[in-house]
Amino acid sequence: MSNILEVNNLRVRFRVMSALKARYKGVTDPFIDAVRDASFSIKEAETFTLVGESGSGKSTLALAVAGLLPTAEGTINFAGKEVTTMDRSQMQEYRRNISFIWQNPTGSLSPRQRVSALITEPYIVHGMRDRDLNAEAIRLLKMVGLSAHFADRYPHQLSGGQARRVGVARALALNPKLIIADEPTAGLDVSVQGEILNLLNRLQDDLGVSIFVITHNLNIVRHISNRTAIMYLGRFAEQGFTDDIFESPRHPYTLALLSANPKPNPDADMERIELKGEVPGLMNRPSGCEFHTRCPFSAENCTEVVPPQIDVSDQHTLTCHYPRQENNTLSP
Repeated sequence: MSNILEVNNLRVRFRVMSALKARYKGVTDPFIDAVRDASFSIKEAETFTLVGESGSGKSTLALAVAGLLPTAEGTINFAGKEVTTMDRSQMQEYRRNISFIWQNPTGSLSPRQRVSALITEPYIVHGMRDRDLNAEAIRLLKMVGLSAHFADRYPHQLSGGQARRVGVARALALNPKLIIADEPTAGLDVSVQGEILNLLNRLQDDLGVSIFVITHNLNIVRHISNRTAIMYLGRFAEQGFTDDIFESPRHPYTLALLSANPKPNPDADMERIELKGEVPGLMNRPSGCEFHTRCPFSAENCTEVVPPQIDVSDQHTLTCHYPRQENNTLSP
């Protein structure tokens, strides 16, 4: 399968100080980097998952990929076309092929509109007024497992799982090639989480759509994901096939995340890695390896030298001076 999306060395910056104030204070770089040197690809009909703590830059990266945030450096190639140089009309066409499932299932739906209007709004936004909107609403609702009578309901009349299904239906309206799902199971009961994940898997099998998932929930990653990237302070710490990441994590941060994940058997003998301290702020990004302030295996050069990218295999990369081996020992 070919790549539907290719992102190379992407950098997203935000100004934190006006030009006049920066000049007055002698600040030469009044910006912070929310995303730095992010590179990844997503194949057709593949699920790619981005994992990391809050504030690590996951949603910022997704918004930049969708063309909703400007980029400072790097390229975004979608279906053979460069996104960062598109004009307004090209960008509108691009956005027809990308849909969002937003993090808050109910909050992302206007309380003043009925479900039928909410899920057919993309047709109106993109000027596709020749559609029978009532028929399209019923079709989309059936695709996500909801009956036609939900079309007349308002968001406050929906449960969390129903609201999430409505969000999925709206994302499917324009038959996109890529769906970006930001925390698709957030705030849902465990049983409902399973239903939503199974729905996404079924839709991917039926429609061949690619899915870019952003999540904190490691338990869902192995259930739906083909490949996974671990993000820390805007950089990718580790990236590879999901099974490889879970079975043989090499970056200390990945190892710590997986060791902290709750296991089904509370009596199991598990060695957990405790990370000390707080995540540094982007305004005070550490020198060298950003993770060295919390890493239990940090050495002197980690504080000064940015770690290189290491290729464990063709599809497994990480950035670390001292990656772990399969037996959880330091590499030579």
